[in-house]
Amino acid sequence: MTPGPSRETGGVLVVSCYELGRAPLAAATAAAFLERAGFVTSIVDLAVEPMATLDSALAQAPDLVAVSVPMHTALHVGVRAAARIREQAPAAHLTFFGLYATLNSEHLLSTVCDSTIGGEVEPVLIELISALQRKAALDDLAGLASPGRPAGPWLARLDFPLPSRAGLPPAERYARLVVDGEERTAAAVETSRGCLHICRHCPITPIYGGRFFVVPREVVLEDIRRLAAAGVRHISFADPDFLNGPGHSMAVVRAMHRAHPGLTFDATIKVEHLLARRDLLPELAASGCLFIVSAVEALSNQVLEHLRKGHTRNDVFEALALARRVGIALRPSFVAFTPWTTIGDYCDVLDWILDEALVDHVDPVQLSIRLLVPPGSPLVELDVMQPHLRGLAPASFAWRWEHPDPRMDRLAQAVGAIVADAARSGEDAARTFERIGDAAGALSGREQTIPHPTRIRPGRERSRPPRMTEPWFC
Repeated sequence: MTPGPSRETGGVLVVSCYELGRAPLAAATAAAFLERAGFVTSIVDLAVEPMATLDSALAQAPDLVAVSVPMHTALHVGVRAAARIREQAPAAHLTFFGLYATLNSEHLLSTVCDSTIGGEVEPVLIELISALQRKAALDDLAGLASPGRPAGPWLARLDFPLPSRAGLPPAERYARLVVDGEERTAAAVETSRGCLHICRHCPITPIYGGRFFVVPREVVLEDIRRLAAAGVRHISFADPDFLNGPGHSMAVVRAMHRAHPGLTFDATIKVEHLLARRDLLPELAASGCLFIVSAVEALSNQVLEHLRKGHTRNDVFEALALARRVGIALRPSFVAFTPWTTIGDYCDVLDWILDEALVDHVDPVQLSIRLLVPPGSPLVELDVMQPHLRGLAPASFAWRWEHPDPRMDRLAQAVGAIVADAARSGEDAARTFERIGDAAGALSGREQTIPHPTRIRPGRERSRPPRMTEPWFC
């Protein structure tokens, strides 16, 4: 793909909506590609900036407004923003890009936007703005979906520039690392995009289909160097799985540690990779890895098999032991409610968290996550899923499903309310965990699911593992 001419007015407005509380890497990378191609580009991040900032940017009459939706939460924000974009800049072409743009393309195109782009989106964005400024037809743009013209994700190796972070709010506005009672500024980088694995519930699977692409080492390291020079003290590797390409990612870690020995980091790594690459864990710890996020999802082998996670219950226990042995905190994520999760399964997870002293390693929201089945998910075709589906709800960007045991749907609602209330009040996680345990116990018939303060010890006096100030949302 080749860019067309640029000009000093108009240009592109990239709108980020939410990226786990981090400075938006997807938006910064898209802006970098566009700027390198010669297009005037600006960024607004609705996760931390007021809507008035969007209004001001739209007043510049951009030719293209590109809304970044790499997450489900971001998509909801983006759709709300689209109405304002249409009102303030009716002549602009409005495109949605990212994982959830492609998954929900049909609904988005019929309701809020002119086009959608998925996969390695940046070349398509360049071609799109080029065509718009030349007033050329868009019909032949590969990778661009528009009304009546579906298009699959654009997948190709790219020549990455440095992310364009100059137009973003300062790092202090985003999620920070909390360690030993101290908050440190943090930022996200990525060494790869896509994923080698094809977990059925993952939104990456229908887009990348088991493919992943590395970001050149020198680009990642220069980005880290600039972030460190700006005062960032902790790096989050935002790769869907940091050990998809272990040679590449470990080379980045080694070079980063040599250049910035005081910089700490975290990464997301699958349970099966923690086991298969256990020899790398001591080096990760010695290089500054404080914690690893791992998609445990469930302890039920049946649920894990249906999700095609690639690990078992016993693998989870072993991965936790391996991480502890080298001094890295394991922070599990869960899909707490699926059509196959029983009340006993749920209580089993609570018991494991308590027995292994993981209450402070698991953000309470993780115990409220209900399986999301977006359009295009491999789960829809799964025989054991189909009896539970109740139809696609396009405006919710997901298939509706019901649990065969009504108690589980009631529990999901109760836990969601507990977690929301705790977030509003700033409640101690240990107390929230107790309340969730009481709710599960009441439905399961157990007299008491979670022991009270003698084992959890709510309060500031207990030692807590490193964590980010933003809980994990999808």
